[in-house]
Amino acid sequence: MDYQQVEVVSFLERPNRFIAYCQKTDGEVITAHVKNTGRGREVFLPGAQVAVTYTPSPKRKTDYDLIAVKKKDAWFNIDSQLPNQLAAEGILNGEIQLPELMGEITFLKREVVYHHSKFDIYLETSTNQKIFVEVKGMTLENLAVGAFPDAPTTRGLKHILELVDAHKEGYLTYVLFIAQFEQLTVSTIHQEMQPEFALAIRAAQTEGVQVLTYNCLVNADSVRLKQRIPFDLDAPFKNPVNENN
Repeated sequence: MDYQQVEVVSFLERPNRFIAYCQKTDGEVITAHVKNTGRGREVFLPGAQVAVTYTPSPKRKTDYDLIAVKKKDAWFNIDSQLPNQLAAEGILNGEIQLPELMGEITFLKREVVYHHSKFDIYLETSTNQKIFVEVKGMTLENLAVGAFPDAPTTRGLKHILELVDAHKEGYLTYVLFIAQFEQLTVSTIHQEMQPEFALAIRAAQTEGVQVLTYNCLVNADSVRLKQRIPFDLDAPFKNPVNENN
């Protein structure tokens, strides 16, 4: 994925979860739409380098989108719309391998309703397998350990519970985390943030739902899938925000 008309600017403040004030190198202060409603407290620090795209339109309230932030020497993409695109493309071109998938993919559709949920990807194969993949973007990291979520998610919890139902009905089911950064040795669930989500993941794995994580090569203006990273529900994770307090 390549972004157009990207500029690196300095982050000033985020008055709410939808917008951020940033300063360009010439001193101009701009308002950017933040393409992720997560908290991001460990990366949105005054003076941090952030990447914005210039996308003016009469229908928009801002002329810029904030798509990435630099944490130390590494870029973190925070575009919440990107993981689904990377997942669909990666599954089709073979960059993402789904265990137990057999035969060729004959059908792929995004955002498919199942019971009370809308799963991100639905697949069928030439061997008559039917598959649901729920995609989650991961942006929280500390000491090369990635964690999800960075804020409680009722919707995400519902998805996990209904993936279990789908698996019992004969579907292959996957939770696919797309880590929107590179330096990652293991991924896990942020149990302190949402213990019930961790419990749901553990129960889902017991029922046969598979959990996968892929990291990405990230620059200010581009994102590429890199490789599969181990998922370990019991991996220790310390919130970097808490460490800084």
